[in-house]
Order: sequence, then structure tokens, then C-alpha cells
Amino acid sequence: MAALLGVAAGTEFLLVAFAAYFAAVVYYRLILLLWPDPAQYIPESILISTLQLLVSIGLRQYSRIQTQPRHVFLWSGASSVFLVFSFFISTIFILKISKDYSRATVIVQGVSVMLAVLCTRTIWFSLLQRAIASGLIDARRVILVGDPDHCLHFSARAMATGIRTIRSFDFPTVCVDSSAPARPGAVKVLPDARQLVAECRPLRADDIVILTSESDVPSALTLASALSDLPVDVHVVPVGAIGLMAVSRMTQFGNMVTMRIFQSPLTPLNRAIKRAFDVTVAIAALFAASPLFVIVPIAIKLDSRGPVLFRQTRHGYNNEPIRVLKFRSMTVMEQGDNFTQVARHDPRVTRLGRLLRHTNIDELPQLFNVLVGDMSIVGPRPHATAQNEAFAELISSFSRRHNVKPGITGWAQVNGFRGETDTLEKMQSRVEHDLYYIDNWSLLLDLKIIVMTLLSRKVYWNAY
Repeated sequence: MAALLGVAAGTEFLLVAFAAYFAAVVYYRLILLLWPDPAQYIPESILISTLQLLVSIGLRQYSRIQTQPRHVFLWSGASSVFLVFSFFISTIFILKISKDYSRATVIVQGVSVMLAVLCTRTIWFSLLQRAIASGLIDARRVILVGDPDHCLHFSARAMATGIRTIRSFDFPTVCVDSSAPARPGAVKVLPDARQLVAECRPLRADDIVILTSESDVPSALTLASALSDLPVDVHVVPVGAIGLMAVSRMTQFGNMVTMRIFQSPLTPLNRAIKRAFDVTVAIAALFAASPLFVIVPIAIKLDSRGPVLFRQTRHGYNNEPIRVLKFRSMTVMEQGDNFTQVARHDPRVTRLGRLLRHTNIDELPQLFNVLVGDMSIVGPRPHATAQNEAFAELISSFSRRHNVKPGITGWAQVNGFRGETDTLEKMQSRVEHDLYYIDNWSLLLDLKIIVMTLLSRKVYWNAY
């Protein structure tokens, strides 16, 4: 395995050097219409490639390939490229060898190296998984300790990532040694635990995973201390929390280390980026839709009696109430607990209202909600307060939708989950899509949702 990882790292070294050199030469030829000196970019390309190799080795990126999913392995490669070019730019500046380098050359090389790293790692990850599945390479070997049913479930999940369970054991009997109060954490390992250590030793595993229930946590820590006699990585996983552990991270909190289970979905920088994006899009959309803000109010007044705008209290960011604007499309103005969700062929919807709702034009005034900061262009759709409170009692993670600002459109809507939610299953599906958006937010995802809102037919499902 070590030899294969060495070959993989060497392949990346060569391809990065070639990508950096080739990108610089092509840019020089296309822009200056000249062929550069063949040796002009060779030292710099080798420096970039060497830095990439050192960063990858220093951060143990290839050695962790068997314990990481594909996207983490690729993301670590992309992060290393940013770090490498930070070092590279600093180096050529300090050594005063940057006169031959334009900013465009560095950018072109950076993009080329990024593509080379991502392609190389994608290929090697796929080859490694196939080799493990076919038995050509030994998978990472793990021993499980815990209830047989829990071990079976964990083994199936581990096998999906190329980790093979070679043996499982029942949880042995261990206890804390109360006779040694002067040494907190001293353990008295009973014969069952000693026997477990003896049986694990000849198996030459890479890891031992202790699957523990809540009541067994103290014993699990003691057992982990006993297993430290073996040259393996020892893990403790709470039973029933494997999915939760998958999204947790060990973080530095002051002078302590904590396990962060959930984090705020957007960092301050991401919130600033999203806010700037929202304001820009809202202003552009208001300008483009300005004729409708003249035509639609006149049409509403001619179609039925009542105000042009409908203001309804809904829950926004952090579950705080906001006043959401819409073009009036119904003959009633329901608020608070006096709310009945619109259904197909609802007699309360006006003739013009059906057209406004079907084309989503009734949502256009919410662009002003975006400008004042109550809403975002993209996010979970806000619900009426009565509907919100009802489903919050039935779906445990429902209120997590409000960890970001509500949106005019959202991931649930472009996937067909809009309109009437007359069953718990429909709302559950909508919430699952909203939480996916929150947990996977990016500016590219916002752009994708906006494009889908404009082009996808699913957006207009259940629009009545």
C-alpha cells in the first residue's frame, strides 16, 4: 500500500510540474505570440510541484486516502494548491525573481495545477477503490468491539468506503480502579479486557473501534486505555450517533478541545458574501421587472376589490417574525391563527391571482424584503406563523430551517416541493431539502437554484 501511495504522489508531482510549465508556455505563446526560452519556466514549475508534494506529505493527505470519502480527498487537494501558490508567490517576491512573471501567468498556472491535482486524485481514488474491491490491495483492517448487531451495522458502513472488518468482539468487563485515588484515570483491567488485548495483537489490525452505549462510556474509555498497548488507532463511537458523528468535528475552543456537532451554517464572511449577492440580484431584478410593478397593481385593482399588496407575518431568521410582501392574489387577507392554506381550485383565489401565483409574479414584492434584510434571494421558503408552529411540534428539526434567512426561492421549490403541504410526509420532504441547502450552502448552489427557478418546470408544480 505504501508503495502505491508513493507512486500516486510521484504521479501528482510530475503532472503538476507539467501542468505549471505547459500553462505558462501556452499563455506566453498566445499573448505575446512568441515561444519562450525552453528553460524559462522549468525552475518555477519544479518549485511549484515540489511545494505541492511537500504540502501533501506534511498534511498526510495521501496516507489518509483509505479513511476519507472522495470529496474530502479532493477538497484537501484543492486547499493544498491555494497554500502552495501562496508560498510560491511569496518565494519569487522575496528572491526577486518575479520580473518575468505576470499576474495572469500565475493565475493560469494556478488553474492548470488545480485541474491537474483534482484529475489525478479522482483517478487514483477510483483505482484504489477498485483495487481494494478486487482484493489486489489490502483494505484498511479494523476490529470492532461491541454489541454484534451494532458491529454488523458499522461494518456495512465501513465497507462502503473500503474499510474491512477482520474481527468483532463482545464488550469485555472493565472497571475504574478506586484503590488509586491519587492517580485519576488509573484503571484496573479485568481478565476479559486482558484477553481481548491478547487476541487482538496477532490480528495486526490498523484500527480498533469501540461501539459503546451511553451507560458504557466510562468503561469504553477504560477499555481504550487498555487497548493503547497495541500499535493501532483506537476509536470510540457512541451507538446510535454514527450519523451524527459523521458531521461532527474536533475543534479548539479556548484552551480546550471539544466535539462540535453542529455549526452555524454561514460564517461571517459567507454571510457578507451572500448579503452582497442578494442586494445585487434584488436591484437587478427590480430594474428588470419594473414594468410589472406598474401593470400588476392596475390589473389587481381592476380585477377585484382590496389592496394591491398583501402583508403576512411569517417566521424569518432565528425564528423572528417578519412581514412578507406579496401581490394580493386572493379575496381574503388571513393573518396569524386565522390561516387556511391554499388548495387546488380554491375559490378564494381571484382570476388574476391564479395567473400571478402560477407564474410566481405574486412573489416579486419580496425583493423589497430582500433589500431591507428580512429575506434572501435563495433560502427556505417562509411559512405563515400558524403553519410553522403546527409543524414545529411534529418535525424535530423543523426550526433549523430558520438558521438562515428565508428566500424567495429555494432548493425544495426547484425540486418540486412547493404549494400545499396537507400531509406530514410532504412537509418532511420539504424540510429535508431545506436542511440539505443549509448544510451545503455555496454561492454556486445559489446561482444554480436561481437558474433552475427560471428554467425548471418543477418550480411551477402545485402552483395554485
